[in-house]
Amino acid sequence: MLFTSVLYSNTINVAVAANVSYAMDSLIAEFNKINPNTKVNVTLGSSGKLTAQMLHGAPYDIFMSANMKFPFALYEKGKSSVKPEIYAYGSLAILSSKKRDLSKGIKLLEDKNIKRIAVANPKTAPYGAATFEALKNAKILEKIKSKFIYGESISSTVSYTVTATDIGIIAKSSLYSSKMTKFKQNINWVEIDSKLYTPIEQGIVAVTDTKEVKDFYHFILGNKAKAIFKNYGYSVP
Repeated sequence: MLFTSVLYSNTINVAVAANVSYAMDSLIAEFNKINPNTKVNVTLGSSGKLTAQMLHGAPYDIFMSANMKFPFALYEKGKSSVKPEIYAYGSLAILSSKKRDLSKGIKLLEDKNIKRIAVANPKTAPYGAATFEALKNAKILEKIKSKFIYGESISSTVSYTVTATDIGIIAKSSLYSSKMTKFKQNINWVEIDSKLYTPIEQGIVAVTDTKEVKDFYHFILGNKAKAIFKNYGYSVP
């Protein structure tokens, strides 16, 4: 029983927005160089759904969201005594599995030959909300809404983009996954003008306060994690 207790005291459960999934293995590997006895269990999902789970008692110790809204919802409901902090800034990109003329940028989505567009659900995924904002500001949202195929999270949107649709709007970070390196910038993908949407401020909040939780929380906000986030296409505070 004592051994079991020690094991569990060194395990933390982290709820992670889907867009961060591509960087998590690298982040955990670096964290475990410093904290080899702490096991990090990761649950991936859309930020909205993970927040709903936590508000209903899901036993996560830390939440790494795709925006600041959802962590603040937890903070305001008394789930954390410490305000959320920004750990990274995300970006949007257009991706097609086929070679495209991407010089038009976001306006390419109006092309009549593009019949289906993968986008993240704006109600559950912050990247989906940013997508709608960008399309609205580009004045093409209403023209192309009928083409949308919705992913619940940004990772499911990436899957739809490469398997079921002509093109998609995804998190730029997903393109830095080893499975995505075959897609080339300006041939298969292009970044969306960041002036078209509010900066995607990704927030972290700690729900419990064990030593292991504090260690991981401070690691994510530290320089070693920032270097990894940069390698996956994020900008950092």
